[in-house]
Amino acid sequence: MYIKRAIEDTAKRVSKMFPVMLVTGPRQVGKTTLLKQMMEPERKYVTLDDPDARYLAKTDPGLFMQRYTPPVLIDEIQYAAELLPYIKMKVDETKKKGEFWITGSQVFRLMKDTSESLAGRVGIISLLGFSDAEIYGYPSEPYTTEPYRLMKKLKVTKEIGLNDIYARIFKGSMPELYAEENMDWETYYRSYVDTYLQRDIRDLAQVADEMQFYNFMTVVAAHTSKPVIYEELANAAGISSPTAKKWLSILMSSHIIAMVQPYHNNVLKRVVKTPLMHFLDTGLAAYLLKWGNQEALEKGAMSGAFFESYVFSEIYKSFLNAGKEPPIYYYRDKDQKEIDLLLYQNGSLYPVEIKKAASPGKAAIKNFNVLKPIETPEKFGGVKELKTEIGYGSVVCMASDLLPIDEKNWYVPVWLI
Repeated sequence: MYIKRAIEDTAKRVSKMFPVMLVTGPRQVGKTTLLKQMMEPERKYVTLDDPDARYLAKTDPGLFMQRYTPPVLIDEIQYAAELLPYIKMKVDETKKKGEFWITGSQVFRLMKDTSESLAGRVGIISLLGFSDAEIYGYPSEPYTTEPYRLMKKLKVTKEIGLNDIYARIFKGSMPELYAEENMDWETYYRSYVDTYLQRDIRDLAQVADEMQFYNFMTVVAAHTSKPVIYEELANAAGISSPTAKKWLSILMSSHIIAMVQPYHNNVLKRVVKTPLMHFLDTGLAAYLLKWGNQEALEKGAMSGAFFESYVFSEIYKSFLNAGKEPPIYYYRDKDQKEIDLLLYQNGSLYPVEIKKAASPGKAAIKNFNVLKPIETPEKFGGVKELKTEIGYGSVVCMASDLLPIDEKNWYVPVWLI
């Protein structure tokens, strides 16, 4: 059963704008399924997972291009970067839009080759696992803290309780787990991790010790929704800090994690400049950390961290699916004051706090006051050009309804994001 992907309209738009469309994302999130669903009858399909096709592409890319003339969908392009100069020559010759659709799951190797070979000719979109909008079948749009838009969304979503939220967090976002009712969760993720380590990590990232990398992934999963301290990760995994930094960038480039940069404004003098990290698939993180079921996860020590990463990834996906760069930051200062997420759009900041509680109370928004100086920078030793409006704030929580806290901030039920 095909579940319509929220990114479909974005993909159609990008294909009309560029000669080449590259769809990146982790393994098994449905990149090929999406494009096959969109394919016109005349578009050819070839996957470089096929050893014969890959051999031809690598040893005689010119001949490969004669066999697979555009319009064409080339799957797993990272296995034959030799094709990229030939694709460039072809699109420069024909200047037609949407001639080449290509996919790739190992973005760390791919992006360098693609950006050098196809600069200005390629539109890149990122596909992640299912979002709640896709699973529950309601329209997807970038997350907003604006109450009137959230009220409109109330009409098309339905309330989901704590147990169902944690069932969703535990299960994760991989399409196959939703398409196949009898798919065993543990077997699926074991196979997923094995494939990721053997194909992407060993083949393309030249990591010598797969077990050590697996151990590092587990350490990273245990640090989801926390600031990144390389020494801490390195010590826990028994590796050096430079290796931890390199391996973390591999996880980020293959869309296993996302890094959230701290919001910085010269008026805010005490800001900590460490990025924050979130595991993008909470099901994969739960598997790595050996959580046995959703009840144990919900009652366990990492319950809040998983809730936070789930909310982050839903908001993050809502922007990617609309073809937008997620405008997401976070705030932390030397006085230990934190704001979980800051959305920066159109010169305004929108603070978002994430709490697992059903009624977190007004204390949830107390740290929003740290942003006051940027509304009137000249009063705090800054220039008025640094002035930034503070928009509506959200406390995303287990509330059963969308309710105001005060005139600028609202409790937002997690099922409404």
